[in-house]
Amino acid sequence: MVVTGVAGIGKSTVARLLAERLGVPFAEGDDFHSPADIAKMSAGTPLDDADRQPWLESIGRWLHERDAAGTGAVVACSALKRGYRNTLRVACPGAFFLHLTADRELLADRLSRRTGHFMPTSLLDSQLATLEPLEPDERGAELDATPTADTVVDMAADLLLRQ
Repeated sequence: MVVTGVAGIGKSTVARLLAERLGVPFAEGDDFHSPADIAKMSAGTPLDDADRQPWLESIGRWLHERDAAGTGAVVACSALKRGYRNTLRVACPGAFFLHLTADRELLADRLSRRTGHFMPTSLLDSQLATLEPLEPDERGAELDATPTADTVVDMAADLLLRQ
């Protein structure tokens, strides 16, 4: 499973808790970024598609390895555009995308309270502008991330049971 959405939505928290609940490996998509990409975002400059491609390919390889090993996995990865999700699907065709949503005010509030992360609040609007929600032919579901992380994880686990 790939837990997707914009910065501040709670991808990492939900993905980590869901992986624990399912007993599968977890990966933080941010850990796959190059130092140059982190420096660029830290400076308030959004990544472009060329910056993101090697990052997405690395995450795709990680997913593929877990799929090939039969362990399952959950990764937190923004995957804001369909093309980005397609890159992950090429590596792991069975990937399920859980797209978390919330209103801009909640996201800005969460980002303003977050410490120790390279993604500044100033990039939220660029992420929202880039976002392409899941389309009907994409394997996945959308969940409101407004409730507590535990509630979102409960809803995500229920969704997986119905798949």
